[in-house]
Amino acid sequence: MGKKTPAINSSSTADIAFLLLCYFLMTTTMGSNTGLQRRLPPMPDANQKAEDQKVNRRNIIVVKINSADRILAGTDPIDVSQLKDKIKIFLTNPTDDPSLPEKTMTDIEGFGEYAVSKGVISLQNDRGTSYHAYIAVQNELVKAVNELRDEFATRNYGRDFNACTSDQQEIIKKAVPQNISEAEPKDVSRK
Repeated sequence: MGKKTPAINSSSTADIAFLLLCYFLMTTTMGSNTGLQRRLPPMPDANQKAEDQKVNRRNIIVVKINSADRILAGTDPIDVSQLKDKIKIFLTNPTDDPSLPEKTMTDIEGFGEYAVSKGVISLQNDRGTSYHAYIAVQNELVKAVNELRDEFATRNYGRDFNACTSDQQEIIKKAVPQNISEAEPKDVSRK
């Protein structure tokens, strides 16, 4: 009779693999800060007067990207390179223009009274908008808010937003909010 080679008992291999899978699933953390943060504007009150709705309209700038990747900010066609500066003027309303957003005196904890813009950027894109154009517009909108936050930080704390403490950053975020609302993609090329 020939000698048999002893085989490795593999009956528990599946159990070990399952336990390892469970271990890695429980110990691995997913990045929760990914994606673009957006806050929708509040719904208008049904009992609101028509006059109030006109006032609210001044607080919203509609940025549209059509299927040909052309950009419209408000009623003006605009190049993506000019968008950031237009948004900065819209949000700050430096000349208190009645067609640009209102400012509300807000008591910010740890800072005091500050005139906070009620400006909201409404972004609408066409189903045919290219991903490149969409991201380029997103970048310009966020860059406008970030520059305004840097300017506020430099003016009040003598350094950029990223160099400020977490408490100072919270104050800056309340003083210069990022209100970007995104509509569902639709056919905006005809408008």
